[in-house]
Amino acid sequence: MSSAKGKKFIWTLAALTAAAIALSLLHLSVGGVSVPLNEVFNSLVGRNGEASDLIVMQFRLPRIIGALLVGAALAVAGAILQGVIRNPLASPDLLGVTGGASVAAVAFMTFVTGYSIHWVPAIAIVGAFAAASINYIFAWKKGVSPLRLVLIGIGISTAMGALTTFLLLSGPVYLAAQVLNWMTGTLYGTNWRYIEALWPWVVLFIPLSLLLAKELNVQSLGEDTARGLGSRLQFSRFLLLVYTVALAGAAVGIAGMISFIGLMAPHMARKLIGNSYRQIIPVSALLGGILLLLADLAGRMLFQPLDIPAGVFTAAIGAPFFMFLLFRRRKMVG
Repeated sequence: MSSAKGKKFIWTLAALTAAAIALSLLHLSVGGVSVPLNEVFNSLVGRNGEASDLIVMQFRLPRIIGALLVGAALAVAGAILQGVIRNPLASPDLLGVTGGASVAAVAFMTFVTGYSIHWVPAIAIVGAFAAASINYIFAWKKGVSPLRLVLIGIGISTAMGALTTFLLLSGPVYLAAQVLNWMTGTLYGTNWRYIEALWPWVVLFIPLSLLLAKELNVQSLGEDTARGLGSRLQFSRFLLLVYTVALAGAAVGIAGMISFIGLMAPHMARKLIGNSYRQIIPVSALLGGILLLLADLAGRMLFQPLDIPAGVFTAAIGAPFFMFLLFRRRKMVG
């Protein structure tokens, strides 16, 4: 990494971290009940004896941390997948990963009574691994090619969507609204138990992803070149897919089907700092958290007293973003 690029990377991380902190403070302060910033700071340091301490520490702060963790997990999963498949339009939805996580989580919530929230990320990851394993097995032909992964993944995603709908219709009526709201992608009701269930997955797999960043850089040069440089292509590709599944599955288990974060954040990261995955992964994580914080803040504030799921806003922004990327690639190919 050159000195100029290194400085740019550090300044970008610092700016994004400052933006995430500023957004978090705004998130803590505004809402149906506004809390002055001095009371917010007092709550954070344990000196607020006001009633607003409950709002800040028990209602808003877990939701903010949840948004940062879920956004980071989805963004890094998307960045890894785009590197493995060598396609900037790739996202965890593309391999059926989020679909499999959704099926497992919806089935668990529908048929298991009195469940603990700590089980939902693990169950979602099991479903994500099952879908990814089916994809991997069917895509294997003297190795796994990115094109086969994508084509089979599209079919699996469609099947998982149909199965999720079937489970929703066949389950108890009183759970339908709750499950449907979760499927839209929401951070509403996030509490400290959700954070306890999610943070170990994020803290473990994002650093592990950074350890394989060099491998992603090599694979971006093409399979033949990667082999020529000594890459254990299939093994590292398998590990990277495992990391993608774990991050996306845990995020879906907590916040539901929040779409397009995994597509948008890595693109924005490349525009900011270039194509090295050692830089793309941490910058994508921060951008993913910021994007989801913005979406959740918009959901809380724009249509009060309604609390609109954050997934509605990420889809509203992400769908045109995807169409723009698709149109631009078509023009470049043409």
